[in-house]
Amino acid sequence: MAIFLALAMLLPMGYRYGRSLWYPFYVKMVGQRTVEDVIYRYGYKAESRLKPYFTSAGLNFPPQEVSLLTIKDQLQMELWAKQDNNWHYVRTYPLLANSGTKGPKLRQGDKQIPEGLYKITFLNPNSRYHLSMKLNYPNAFDQQKAVTDGRTRLGGDIFIHGKDVSIGCLAVGDQAIEELFTLVHRIGKRQVSVVIAPSDPRLQALKPPLTSPRWTNHLYQQIAHAFTPYSHPVVSANHYP
Repeated sequence: MAIFLALAMLLPMGYRYGRSLWYPFYVKMVGQRTVEDVIYRYGYKAESRLKPYFTSAGLNFPPQEVSLLTIKDQLQMELWAKQDNNWHYVRTYPLLANSGTKGPKLRQGDKQIPEGLYKITFLNPNSRYHLSMKLNYPNAFDQQKAVTDGRTRLGGDIFIHGKDVSIGCLAVGDQAIEELFTLVHRIGKRQVSVVIAPSDPRLQALKPPLTSPRWTNHLYQQIAHAFTPYSHPVVSANHYP
């Protein structure tokens, strides 16, 4: 009874702050979810929302491979799909929360969203932020530059997740993470690339912040090169929620 009373008191605050307060109580009462539980509950509706975008782009569903291009200063994440060895724009998701500034993540607690080329390593069905997908930050590049700089405690636990709050992660909202979680589960984590850029290198050259490490220019060259297969999309109203 005490657990239910505590949960009732924390619910209003939990919804405002991404359910971080009450979610541990919820898990204690109902138990952990599996990825299969999530797909059973959300998968059909999530794919039903996604498929029209693929149809509009003339693409098969499910796709062979996808890329998520995140542009920090525009608070946007573009979904692209590969078909017949070409990349095709599918849709754009808005980022619902932001932290930090332009420039790479350097250490734990700096509140920076990482910049670079990443992969998804883990689908988390029990996130405090509805659902989440973990990125492989720090990747090999991040670790190498940390050794060069003499930095330790690089941080970690960088996710794409639901809700609209974030400190260093990519918050896309609940419906969007349901769609992306379902899509990644369907095609496999290895078929998904994530590129995070400070601004859009298809529009103008990336310029490292004045306070950034020397190697940031090299990182930005990598990011700009990674964007080259993707033409800048002409986003119509039906592609943006």
